[in-house]
Amino acid sequence: MKKSSNNKTLKERFEELTRKKPIIEEAVPQRPVRHVEKKLDLPFLKDIDVADDKATYGAAEDVEGEWGLTGNDRTLKIAHRRRFIGLIIASAVLILILAGVFYILPRVLPGLFEGTDIELFEKPVINLEYDSEDVRVILDTSVSVMASPDPTGQRLTEVLYNEPVTCLNDNGGNYIRIATEDGIEGYIPVDSVTTATESVEPDMHQYKLVVSDPYKNIMTHASNGTLMRRVVMNTVLYADIKREGVYQVYLPTGESGWIGSSGVIELGVREDTEEVTSRYFVSSLLTFVNARYLENGITMYGISINGAIYVSAEINGIDVPRTVAGQMDEGEEIDPGTDAVTGEVIIENILPGDILFLRSPVASPNDDRVYEMAVCTDTGTLLMQSRARTTIRLTSFKAGDSICDRIITIRRIFRTE
Repeated sequence: MKKSSNNKTLKERFEELTRKKPIIEEAVPQRPVRHVEKKLDLPFLKDIDVADDKATYGAAEDVEGEWGLTGNDRTLKIAHRRRFIGLIIASAVLILILAGVFYILPRVLPGLFEGTDIELFEKPVINLEYDSEDVRVILDTSVSVMASPDPTGQRLTEVLYNEPVTCLNDNGGNYIRIATEDGIEGYIPVDSVTTATESVEPDMHQYKLVVSDPYKNIMTHASNGTLMRRVVMNTVLYADIKREGVYQVYLPTGESGWIGSSGVIELGVREDTEEVTSRYFVSSLLTFVNARYLENGITMYGISINGAIYVSAEINGIDVPRTVAGQMDEGEEIDPGTDAVTGEVIIENILPGDILFLRSPVASPNDDRVYEMAVCTDTGTLLMQSRARTTIRLTSFKAGDSICDRIITIRRIFRTE
C-alpha cells in the first residue's frame, strides 16, 4: 500500500511531535510584573503627607489601638448618645408646648382681643359682701348672744357656725358687742369669732350648702377622716369641690373639710332655699321632739319653740325672725272660729304648720302678753315645751281644753296642701 506524502502514519506523527527542537539562543524580553506593594506615583496623591514608605492611601484606622474601643463599643456609644440627645430635644419641645397652652396663651390672648367684641375668657366677677373691717365670723357650733357681757344673763338668741355678724364694740375685754344680720344686738365671747371672711364670701366659692339635718359632721377627709367640727340645722357653708356623695367646704379657720351630701341643700352661691309647703316645715320641726329646752335656743343641743320655728322655716324657704315678738307679725292671721252650739274653738281649722301664741295659764282672758308658743303638727296635736320647761314635746288637745282658752292669735306662714 503506497502512502501519500501528506498521509503519515500515526507512529510517524508521534515521533515528529516528540522530537526535541534545537534551542535558539535569542534574548526574549520579559514582561514586567506589577506588585501591589509598589508605591503608586499618581498626581492627585502628591499633596498627601505620608509619614513613611509603609503608609498607603485609604488604610483603615486602628480604632482599638488609637481609642481603646472595639467596633461594637464605638457603634453602641454613638447610638446611645444620639438617643439621649433626641430624648432631651423631645422633652424640651413638650415643656414648651405645655407652657404655651397653660401659661402663655391664657395671659397673652385676652390682651390681644381686649377692646373687641370677642371674649375668649370670661373673668369671674367677685363682689365682696363682707369686706368691712367690722365683720366677724362665728367659729363655734353655736354661740349664745347675751343681753349683757355675762354668761349668766338673759339669752337673746344664738348664732351658728360660719355665720357673719357685725362687731359694734370691741373694748378689749372678754366680750364684744355684735349685731346679727336680722338686727339682734348682744354680747358674745371675743374668742368665738374670727376676722377672716373668705368662708362667707359667696362669689369666692362654687356651691352654697344649707344643713337640713339636726346635725352634720365636717371631716378631715372624704372617707375615714377625723372630726373637725359638728354643725347643726340651718348652718350655711360654701363648697369648692363636689364629688359623689361629698362636698369640700371652706371653713372660717382657713382650712378645708368634707361633709356628706345627704342632709344638706345645695344651692347656687347667691340662691335662696325654695319655698315648700307646710308638710316639710312640720317634718323639720318634729326632729326636735324631746330635745332639751333652752330659752331662745336654736339648736338640737338646746331649743325653744321660737328657735325651732326659725331654723325649720329658714331651711324650707321662708325667712322669719328669731324672736317671739317678730314671729307674732309673720304670715297670715288665722281665725279658727267657734262652734255655733257649744261656743268652743273648732280645732279642725287649726292646720299642721299653724303657730299658736298662748297667754299664761293664770292670766286673764284680756291679757295679750305671750307666755309660750306652740305649733300644730297634726289635727289635735301641738309641739310645745313641757310643763316643767325642760324639754320640747308633743301634746294632744281637743275642743274645750284650757289651751283653747289661752290662744291669743294664730299665724300661718306656710301654704297648706
